[in-house]
Amino acid sequence: MPLRHRWIAAALLGAFASGFAIADDENPFNPKPNKPVDPKAEPKPEPKPEKDPKKEAEAALPRVAHIALSGSFDETPGDSGGGLFGGGSENLRAVLDRFQKAAKDEKVKAVFLELGSVDCGFGKVHELRRAIQNVRKAGKKVFSYAEELNTKAYLVALAGDTIALPESGGLELIGLRAEVMYYKDAFKLIDLKADVLKMGKYKSAVEPYLADKMSDENREQIKSMMDDNFDKEIVAAIIAGRPAKKFAPEQVEAIIDGGPFTAKAAAKLGLVDAPQYLDEVKAGFAKALGVPEVKFENDYGKPVTKELDFSSPFALLEILSPKKKAESKADKIAVIHLLGGIDSGKGGYSPLSGSSVGSDTIIEAIREAEKNATVKAIVLRVDSPGGSALASDLIWRELKISKKPVIASMGDVAASGGYYVSMNAKKIFAEPGTVTGSIGVFGLKLVTGGVYAKVGLKTEIVSRGKNSGAASSTTEWTDSERKAMTATIEDVYDTFLTKALEGRVAAGQKMTREQLEALAGGRVWTGRQAKANGLVDELGTLDDAIGFAKKEAGFDPSKDVELLMLPKGGSFLDKLSNMSLPFGLKAQLEQIPGAEQALKGIATFLGTGKGGVRLAMPFSIEWK
Repeated sequence: MPLRHRWIAAALLGAFASGFAIADDENPFNPKPNKPVDPKAEPKPEPKPEKDPKKEAEAALPRVAHIALSGSFDETPGDSGGGLFGGGSENLRAVLDRFQKAAKDEKVKAVFLELGSVDCGFGKVHELRRAIQNVRKAGKKVFSYAEELNTKAYLVALAGDTIALPESGGLELIGLRAEVMYYKDAFKLIDLKADVLKMGKYKSAVEPYLADKMSDENREQIKSMMDDNFDKEIVAAIIAGRPAKKFAPEQVEAIIDGGPFTAKAAAKLGLVDAPQYLDEVKAGFAKALGVPEVKFENDYGKPVTKELDFSSPFALLEILSPKKKAESKADKIAVIHLLGGIDSGKGGYSPLSGSSVGSDTIIEAIREAEKNATVKAIVLRVDSPGGSALASDLIWRELKISKKPVIASMGDVAASGGYYVSMNAKKIFAEPGTVTGSIGVFGLKLVTGGVYAKVGLKTEIVSRGKNSGAASSTTEWTDSERKAMTATIEDVYDTFLTKALEGRVAAGQKMTREQLEALAGGRVWTGRQAKANGLVDELGTLDDAIGFAKKEAGFDPSKDVELLMLPKGGSFLDKLSNMSLPFGLKAQLEQIPGAEQALKGIATFLGTGKGGVRLAMPFSIEWK
């Protein structure tokens, strides 16, 4: 017998020996015989639990559900957003489910929304606003409070009934700003060059590496999207959210030009209600609801984070790699999340450049949904600026051969490769503020020969084949190599246009090749603009896309349907194994103004070598 088995056997024998040493009346191995039952004896009634009037009265009180919101609201399946030790931004799906629960809960009469900094795109802002509006449609009040409000948090708060700030708080309502960083001059300092080919005059993803200022075409598309978002996402939201003020658009624009504001100044302008501290807000719930007393439910509907028991290594392993829940046999809809840049393989995460999704991972998820007999439709949720043309096309093909209805739902960004993978959908839903389109292609390589020479490194080359240096980073493309690469880029662009047109016509859009080409060329659009131009079919949330999928799959539209979230969320250990840079690097970069944005852009550029031809939009544009 192996030593380990002997140890286990000894432990068991010790346990049995201990059991026999117990007194007879306590020994589970030698129980007392049961006493004979008198058949004539009346059975004793079970004692009724004593009522606690205080608890009953408290249970009957109307509830105020507390929901705290902050961060960027990741959409990774199975990730609550709390991290290993809790905290951080909560998963978007989890937040939306909490609002839905509050809307349906008869005991809940109001929601108290406590806001921190909201740092997501306009697509997720729209999702959150819709969820709050659904709570109000259910006849419930929504009270918002924040110590300070940035613009995105303010837009979320505007969907509720009241907005409170403490007297010392503030409202950072200062308009919109897009910043694009250019690297050409910095590259010159170290003799680093970018060799670029592109199709589409608006394909500005490569512009920061070739120029030191913004092109007219790029300025045109950014201004167009900014004007659309400013008018529809900000000005219109303020007018609708503060109806008592009866603001005109020009009044709101003039107010924004005067921002930021203190709480007093914001209240005087009618942007928020009278300044109140947190305790004053909570004390006013009962009066606002017209009841004598309310019960406050902190972190309503939020799953309880399991406390880590450092004394037990097994408890630690369970949290690091938890058991997966068994899947039910009920009919369902699969929601496949395509989040981050698109690359070949499995994808992964870097604290520097963020998450990337691999074609292998998404294709496996599509096949899992296809093989699962309980899955009746697929919703593809896309939040991606694109990436590898090859990886995007492989995902496109897998959706093309799917025998189940496929519906696409676009989040904050679904551009270039993110648009490409959506083209097979029966219907494409976009958020009004989604950044989408960018139908264009580019190819580039980082030419490092000058950098090597600067530090005394010399490269000798022996080659066969006229275009053997096409993939080399040592030298720029020769005329012959450039000609061959140009032919490749043109072919990929033609394929992109052909498949995009095929998808639009199949979805019921009346569009010609010439009309599509006028919308392409790498140009990006907001969801509203894309809908007007026929690039997407509907404006709506992920739940709207799921609702359409329910109809396509034959579900009762009035009933909830189970969702299978794919790809299945990995454990903390899985994520750790895919992380390519140290934990602390991103936090350190955040302390240096502009450093994170610059390095993220360079990281994207460095990644282009992995996939050759790229379908990507500019990662470095940030709406502030």
